[in-house]
Amino acid sequence: MLDIVQPQQPPPAGAQSHLAQEFVQTLRLAVPMMLTQLGQMAMMTTDLALIGRLGEDSVAAAALAHTVYFVSFTFGLGLVVAVSPLAAQAFGAGDVGRMRRSLRVGLWISLVISLPMMASPLYGAQILLALGQAPHSAALAQHYLNGLAWGIAPALGFVALRGLMSAMNRPQSPLWITLAAIPANAALVYVLIHGLFGLPELRLLGAGLATTLVNLGTFVAALAIVGWRKPFAGYRPLAHLWRIDWPLLRELVALGAPISFAMLMEYGLFSSAALLMGLISTTALAAHQIALQVTAVLFMVPLGIGMAATVRVGHAFGRSDPAGVRRAGIVAAVLGIAFVASLTIAIILGRYELGRLFFGNSEASAPTVALTATLLLVGATFFIADALQTIMGGALRGINDTGMTLVFAVIGYWCVGFPVAWMLPFHTGLGAVGVWVGLSIGSFVYAGLLILRFRMLTRKLLG
Repeated sequence: MLDIVQPQQPPPAGAQSHLAQEFVQTLRLAVPMMLTQLGQMAMMTTDLALIGRLGEDSVAAAALAHTVYFVSFTFGLGLVVAVSPLAAQAFGAGDVGRMRRSLRVGLWISLVISLPMMASPLYGAQILLALGQAPHSAALAQHYLNGLAWGIAPALGFVALRGLMSAMNRPQSPLWITLAAIPANAALVYVLIHGLFGLPELRLLGAGLATTLVNLGTFVAALAIVGWRKPFAGYRPLAHLWRIDWPLLRELVALGAPISFAMLMEYGLFSSAALLMGLISTTALAAHQIALQVTAVLFMVPLGIGMAATVRVGHAFGRSDPAGVRRAGIVAAVLGIAFVASLTIAIILGRYELGRLFFGNSEASAPTVALTATLLLVGATFFIADALQTIMGGALRGINDTGMTLVFAVIGYWCVGFPVAWMLPFHTGLGAVGVWVGLSIGSFVYAGLLILRFRMLTRKLLG
């Protein structure tokens, strides 16, 4: 007999019991997901810290390399992220076969899409030169990209496997894999950069290869857990991997492609914001980068809640429970606001200390520290808006609504956010602060549109 976990049904009690149950289940999913995201950011930070020992040129080259790499990787990521809502809906409906096929098409798309995606990193130097970067920096970035490019397929495969595990209410396994990968990644990066134990000194190429090896290791570990550990093995998720379900593959692409483009809209806005800061001053660009790094860490919290919202909404949608769909979305939004508001208060109170942590306490760095603190203060509104758009976007994925998400991203980020971020610094004298005001307004518009969309769709489901 197969050892299969039955999808959780809503409790038969009243509304308060339903809400309490939803809060508990969302937290159980969201906390491991948040920690997994923070673990992945810890690996990136470790890479940059170790690369920093090679000198400023190497750090700058790594930053350029990441820009090229993530534009390419983001497109594939959006497609593979669609495994989570498909598998969650199948789990809610008790459809084991569809769960299995959802993972299968996710793994296939990870492999197929990674091949053209590798072209961008492998020709990164030419791309950077065309964008006006210095030949020396472009050449160094290419060394790093030559190592990174080969890890795209296993990284996407891990996301697909993680989507299945989370859909089955088991987000702890990806967390343990990620926690184990952090020290392994640090050791590999150090060894390959400096050529220890008789290995050649590979410097930036070694850092990229280490990341690829870690990506491969996390993928193999997740594959082994899904294939042979309970409760996953009871679903036989790796059976008939060579069979492609073409209708479901088309469904995954239709669901995932708008996610990819919406992510690129957001990534493009923040890249453009950095360019605008560069036009203002070096101090503005430096303060912006540090404030954005703090934002990126904070973003992991609503991102984890948004991923949990996808699963919880998907479960309810799969079992044809429209009240559960609405409840899951509302609970996730409330949790996100509560978490991010608390963290935002802490950031506001410690904004000068955060600036000094990166720039020191010297007299020369005082203007940059002060501007960083100001941007973090302005960012208080941006943090809430960014959290809401992430969580409501996740909730909408749970009901297969991603097309309008892309439209709203274009409206919020590029029809509103970017024009404001461009106009305020250069036409009102606000400078760097104006760029962040534009980011905040654009995110609020995007979040508001997503909230209205979720309300409209849930009302339709409720009849």
